[in-house]
Amino acid sequence: MRVAQVIGFAVILLPHAIDSHAQRTPAPLELKESAASVPWARYPGWTRNTWDAYNDLARRDRTPPPAKSSLARDASIAGNPEKGRELAFSRTRGGGCVACHVMGSATPETPGDVGPDLSTIGAAQRSDAYLFDYIDDPRRLNPATVMPPWGAHALYSADEIRDMVAFLRTLTSPAALRGPLEDPQRRRKPVEDRDALDPFVNPGIERVPAGEALFVAPGPNGEACIACHAAPRKAFAEWAATLPRWEPRLGKVLGVEEFVFRHARATTGARYAMGGEENVNLSVYLHFLANGRPIRVDTSSAPAREAMRAGESLYRTKIGQLNFSCSDCHDAGKGANKWIRGQYLGESRGQLDHYPAWRTSRNEIWDIRKRFQWCNLQVRANDLPPDAPEYGALELFLKAQSQGLPLAAPNIRH
Repeated sequence: MRVAQVIGFAVILLPHAIDSHAQRTPAPLELKESAASVPWARYPGWTRNTWDAYNDLARRDRTPPPAKSSLARDASIAGNPEKGRELAFSRTRGGGCVACHVMGSATPETPGDVGPDLSTIGAAQRSDAYLFDYIDDPRRLNPATVMPPWGAHALYSADEIRDMVAFLRTLTSPAALRGPLEDPQRRRKPVEDRDALDPFVNPGIERVPAGEALFVAPGPNGEACIACHAAPRKAFAEWAATLPRWEPRLGKVLGVEEFVFRHARATTGARYAMGGEENVNLSVYLHFLANGRPIRVDTSSAPAREAMRAGESLYRTKIGQLNFSCSDCHDAGKGANKWIRGQYLGESRGQLDHYPAWRTSRNEIWDIRKRFQWCNLQVRANDLPPDAPEYGALELFLKAQSQGLPLAAPNIRH
């Protein structure tokens, strides 16, 4: 791991000085303003859909419980297997069944394996009513399921589920998949070994000099970060690896990006709102200064421990129309170390050691709060403003899972 070196860019070398002011007193913070735009609006190009009928991380009592009785009134269900196959293989509604299941030799490319192989489900002596119920609302049969309640949450109609049951009845032979790339059981686990500090590989590294320029530039009141932190490479050599942290003046967990807004607002007068380009640039710069240092977030105080418990509860809360939790994708024994379509799901440890990260699929750099918001929308749950206390608690819990790992930011991911 290379620390404090950027290929192809000049980094200003500043004289080392003891940052005694930062050591003696708590950093000044703006405590009243929101750190994000009010009202919060999603990023350009993001869906404007809302899912008010289902849980989100701030409102966790909206999702209706599963119905007590089955909707499958007949032991034998008539349906159209061709229509069922089309529905099962389509990616237009929640990713399709093959996002998580292999479904016979006709399975489309890059199926997942979060769920069991269904290639022989038609010979498994399951009743039509059982299959219908498991698609409609699997919570009735398995409260711990990671499968969405496709019918109960209005993703498929009862007639469409009957068609899918008819299709499942046709699956009686093991799949003959073409090779390791198409077989999730043999597909090679991805290894991230790109040089994230090479700007030819990671465009996000270009944000380091942009953030540094903001660090030395005077704000609206004439003050600059450099005035108090004359040796940033020394003063911030570990700082980003120790955040987020509990902030008693705010009564919540404070991450790097919210700190940037609140501290700059209180000291230089600059308003670097969370989610904005300037905020991200400074976050990238500050993370870069701590690159390679071990992650050490404080979970020792009573408020921090309480925030950790809240964060874990949020991590395990099912949200959205798809009824997923973070743990459904990132806990071993659930989705972790498996494939959802062609995307490999890693465990929670190691998820927050590489943010901010350049997203090659989006062609832009994201901080971790933006990633949280994106995940919320992907499971069809309403997102929250980036300074929401729920995101702070979740960030602390997840960052603590990576204790001791070297901070590797800014990095690059799909």
